[in-house]
Amino acid sequence: SLQLDMTRSVEEESLVDGPLISADALHSAIRRQFQTVPTHCHASLLSLLHIVYVVLSVCVSVLCVLKFGQAEVCASVLHNVSGDSVIVYGKVCLWVLVLVFTRCMQHHHSQARRRGYLRFYRETQGLNHLPLSIHSAGNVLLLVVLAARLSPEVQAYLLLSILGLELLVAVPYQLYYTVKVMRFNREKAAPDVSQEECSHTYSVTSLPTETGFREGSCLEEVVERQADLIEYLKQHNTLLSKRLLNLTAQH
Repeated sequence: SLQLDMTRSVEEESLVDGPLISADALHSAIRRQFQTVPTHCHASLLSLLHIVYVVLSVCVSVLCVLKFGQAEVCASVLHNVSGDSVIVYGKVCLWVLVLVFTRCMQHHHSQARRRGYLRFYRETQGLNHLPLSIHSAGNVLLLVVLAARLSPEVQAYLLLSILGLELLVAVPYQLYYTVKVMRFNREKAAPDVSQEECSHTYSVTSLPTETGFREGSCLEEVVERQADLIEYLKQHNTLLSKRLLNLTAQH
């Protein structure tokens, strides 16, 4: 046992006498550089494509379906494809773009959540599926109109009405989402954990403590916030452990 104690003491002395990690290195390992969420560019581009699609659909309906233009020109441009079919094909392509945008938005929001921006993730969580839901509902209405086999004029007016209504609902959402993400990127705030630590320190030093839930608070929201915070802290501690091991190996 004496030999074991001597061996342990030698190992502890070697750890103490080993190279120390500087405070700057530790601070740079713990500190994270702010990463912007690029989905506002995607949302703006999608809104522009949506507006262009609706304008082109109106032109096709007016010139080729309602026969307000030259039928020969429409036939040569569309290659004998009906105007309604062109509108439906374009709507399918737009829906695919919205699906890709939704997946991209969910990916970047999950990355922001892993970086500790839990409040931003919760505020935009309900917006993730809204674009796809709007365009999917528009597709259903288009299929209903096409299946009704109405007269070409009535069908064209109904299609344009559906596309216009969809545009009026989707574009304001895209603008709201774009402004929200741009504001988040412009603020470059620290992760929610750091902000809560600062606010907690301030409340402890300057404000009286408060026990229980505040008036108007929701238990489910509190539990969800705590679950997100615990998940983030687990990932953050794992990442910090890896970085500290790498710094120790370098020094």
